[in-house]
Amino acid sequence: MASFSVEEFIGNGILKGLLQKLLEEGWDDVPTLKIMSSEDMDLLHMTQEQKDALGIRSYLHDRGLMQYADKMEDNGKSLLELINLSTTDLSTQFEMKRGHVARFINRTVSNDSFKLRALAARRSSSSMMYNNSIPKSVRSNSMTRSHVRSNAASDTLEQSMGDMKIKEGYVFKGIVAAEPAEPRACGCVNPPPISDQVAPYAAIENISVQKLTPEYKIGMEPLVKTKAPPLKASELWRDKPAVFLCLRRPGCIMCRAEAHQLYSRKAIFDALGVQLFAVLHEHIESEVKDFWPRYWGGVVLLDRGRDFFKALGGGKLLKEKFLSGFLLNRRALSNYKRAKAMDIDYNFKGEGEIKGGLFIIGAGKSGIAYQFIERNFGDWAPLAEVIEICTQMQVKDYCFSSLHV
Repeated sequence: MASFSVEEFIGNGILKGLLQKLLEEGWDDVPTLKIMSSEDMDLLHMTQEQKDALGIRSYLHDRGLMQYADKMEDNGKSLLELINLSTTDLSTQFEMKRGHVARFINRTVSNDSFKLRALAARRSSSSMMYNNSIPKSVRSNSMTRSHVRSNAASDTLEQSMGDMKIKEGYVFKGIVAAEPAEPRACGCVNPPPISDQVAPYAAIENISVQKLTPEYKIGMEPLVKTKAPPLKASELWRDKPAVFLCLRRPGCIMCRAEAHQLYSRKAIFDALGVQLFAVLHEHIESEVKDFWPRYWGGVVLLDRGRDFFKALGGGKLLKEKFLSGFLLNRRALSNYKRAKAMDIDYNFKGEGEIKGGLFIIGAGKSGIAYQFIERNFGDWAPLAEVIEICTQMQVKDYCFSSLHV
């Protein structure tokens, strides 16, 4: 699985000399770097070799194949030329494993960064491909990180949000969502019940959390040096809505996979004005170091009282034993196989029976817009649903503010 460390993403090749300029101009995290358009590259005076290197690394990062980045960059070929190489050439020239060759040449794999740059390069200046769900003002949100970002970058973000938009006719599972309950041991063991009521705002408003990591930027210290004081969770969403990803264990393969998939779309959430937080219920410093920023580049919070997790469980922790919840649960095993296919390292350190989930919380006291409960080990909140809810929240906020102008 590809890391969200900018230094690892850039490598020691032709892009390394650009690090300081990238930092100065606001291109300071991997998800943002991967959506850089050709116009943005020109504004940074990047050479063709540097443009090719960024394209190659973005493509490999999407596929979890960054171990081949240095060799492919040194080869001197463009991304298109590399994709069109035969399987034999890929194996011999880059010592690429057969399974990795299949992943590399498979263009149906989700590849947002490459798709976004291609769209930016050929977009029409007189038309927008996505304009029915996001008000025009959203574009300004995606531009706040750097004054050099072109309209092309903003347009490609809108297109990406359009691609993630749930198709017309889709019915939301409700403000409380979860995957179906999977019978254990041929129906001999019943799955634990979950609450179908959204957690009351009072249950989360006064939760005490501690910041373990900041949002990752180039050259940042690996962890917060001084112990951060506790703060009320409501301070985090006082001005902007936020997504809180509550994880069972940062070393869990399925938790790492979900965190990576969510943070990969950081540029979309930035455009919508939505913050991203990961929440842990125990602090094992070595586990936090392994998790951040490799699998998650956002802020990591410690919920020592496990109150977010209790809110997901309707006031009590939602727990299940490894035997019944995993080994005897076909859906959990399927979730494991899905994460295993992503080549993610993992371990078994820490408490792993407390189930997590996800909250989307509106700004101020507007409350919980959506919560997803990890009913089976490894269940993920549907990414399209999360983005759609955040989009609807942004549109409602825009309409409300327009009425008061």
